[in-house]
Amino acid sequence: MERGTIEIAEALRAAGARPIVVSAGGQMERELDRMDAVHVRLPVHSKNPLTMWRNVEALAEVIRRYDVKLVHARSRAPAWSARAAARRCGVPFVTTFHGAYNRGPFGIKGGYNAVMASGDRVIAISQFIARHVQEFYRVPQSRIRVIPRGVDLDRFDPARVSPERMIALATQWRLREDLPVVMLPGRLTRWKGQLTLIEALARLGRKDLVCLLVGSDQGRTRYRERLEAMVAAKGLESVVHIVNGCNDMAAAYLLCDYVVSASTDPEAFGRVIVEAQAMGRPVIASRHGGALETVTPGETGWLVAPADPNELAQAIATALDTPAAERARMAEACRTQARETYSRELMCSRTLAVYAELLGADAPWAAGADAAP
Repeated sequence: MERGTIEIAEALRAAGARPIVVSAGGQMERELDRMDAVHVRLPVHSKNPLTMWRNVEALAEVIRRYDVKLVHARSRAPAWSARAAARRCGVPFVTTFHGAYNRGPFGIKGGYNAVMASGDRVIAISQFIARHVQEFYRVPQSRIRVIPRGVDLDRFDPARVSPERMIALATQWRLREDLPVVMLPGRLTRWKGQLTLIEALARLGRKDLVCLLVGSDQGRTRYRERLEAMVAAKGLESVVHIVNGCNDMAAAYLLCDYVVSASTDPEAFGRVIVEAQAMGRPVIASRHGGALETVTPGETGWLVAPADPNELAQAIATALDTPAAERARMAEACRTQARETYSRELMCSRTLAVYAELLGADAPWAAGADAAP
């Protein structure tokens, strides 16, 4: 179960509808309990064809039992069962297309991915993904709705981060107060661009900064060891610090001066970028994917060629040398963009509007009924 599911469930509950969440479980179950939502645990994560087939009848029973008006699938394996169950019960089917899924050699996985393009409405999380869906899955524009992911502006609000939280994190990471901080948040995996950033810092040739690589290796220790070896080989031990995942990212963003998103593959959206912007931190991002929509060069950050350490080094130098007044102006532009374009509330209201397109007067919040969407 992922964050977006919880956020939409909260919005439905607030609108007077009864959300029914079907998942294989997870840590976020507690949040469903707090909002008095119904959670049905099924092995919908399984790619086993027999399990997926059994899930069809189980989901159809959920639809009938709770008088579900609409089914929304948010990942591929559950979508196959959910679509069949929705069609069997005659209710609308919506999907959220979260990424440019790997199509495999010769496009052999395209058929498996295609279920996410088969909804009565297909929600794309960026214009980049909308174009991908149209190009590779031939979905007409009339069925696509672009709804960017939303940021929790209550959580990511500079005014709500106490000095004590920042001091605790700075102490944990042993940060010096007199050095600017550049941060790349993201799990430790090659395509997130940590290697590119380390090489860029080596070419930058400055030691008057700190670079934080914030993310878990998720058990992939060989890649972490490679990063550590590269840091040592480049003589950057005093500059680059690899830290584990952080439970207080709002404080982490405030501790840094600039955020880097150096992904070598296009990000479908790039939530890190808009989280950083909500905290007033300009972003240096790779010039592809969702970043082309979220970063305005010279206004909310800088764009550089993917996997190009020279361009990245130049952008970091420019950022570090930016006058304080200009940095303040960019920070305000970042916060304004996050509030006006990428709030959680806007994402949820747009999603409920998609449901209403399909349900019309049957939308539970329109009718004032306590029924499941």
